[in-house]
Amino acid sequence: MIKTTLKIEGMMCGMCEAHICDAIRKEVPAAKKVKASKGKKEATFLSETEPDLASLKAAIDATGYTCLDITTARRKLSLS
Repeated sequence: MIKTTLKIEGMMCGMCEAHICDAIRKEVPAAKKVKASKGKKEATFLSETEPDLASLKAAIDATGYTCLDITTARRKLSLS
């Protein structure tokens, strides 16, 4: 699994978090565990393959928020 973390400027409330999550799910339909936090100013999700980062940034920016940074990291799945 790949964990993608987006640093996002402009989220102020729960609806803002919902808009970000919706934009991520629309751009990456296979995304799992999509979460956004206005307090941390970030959103995260898991996916089987690495998403197209440029398209993801454009999708977030199109919502009116500003995507400052995107990082991806592979995660091991524990079978125990």
